[in-house]
Amino acid sequence: MPTKQEIRSEETKRSILQAAGQLFSTRGYDSVTMREIAKAAGCSHTTIYIYFKDKEALLHQLSMGPLAELKEQLTAILNEPGPVPEEKLTRISEEMIRFYLANRSMYEIFFTVRSVRVDEPNPATELNRMRNSLFALLQQAVEMCLPVPHTAEQVLAYSRIYFYTLQGIMATYANSEESGEQLMERLGSTFREAIEVLLIGFTHKLTHGGN
Repeated sequence: MPTKQEIRSEETKRSILQAAGQLFSTRGYDSVTMREIAKAAGCSHTTIYIYFKDKEALLHQLSMGPLAELKEQLTAILNEPGPVPEEKLTRISEEMIRFYLANRSMYEIFFTVRSVRVDEPNPATELNRMRNSLFALLQQAVEMCLPVPHTAEQVLAYSRIYFYTLQGIMATYANSEESGEQLMERLGSTFREAIEVLLIGFTHKLTHGGN
């Protein structure tokens, strides 16, 4: 059984993370200081450093758990033996959209703060390695749907275009009053059609040279 001190310590840590997430999402990561996070969490500016050495440590703690769960879901879909590639890509896309919509206030924190290029081979931080591994799963799913022959450069370009589309969906509904599930129920068929149209365009360009 945890001691009272251990319970208080966990409560303080949760309060700091909650305050950091709220401040990062409302004011932006760069404009928030550790002192302000400590004040919002109800602890001293020295206490916060017992739990987190800097803002990047907070960013890591806030992001890695949810992104790891998303990666596990996408990996499971990609590795299923039955579905055809187009179905796998559709399901992966829907999971990503659902994740974005469910975490609208944290989207920038999870995906863009201190991010690097998606094709960076060895990012310095664990968070960016996680982000790029998620993109790599999407890229793998996109490539499985493309006709052959195609080049690595084409796969990367089409995967980026595909990812931009998913981000555009997220941006469109970032401030919607509807829940993520309500949006998926109302617009799921539209999202799936967008995926189909993209794949048709990619296939046409590869097989007809864009003519």
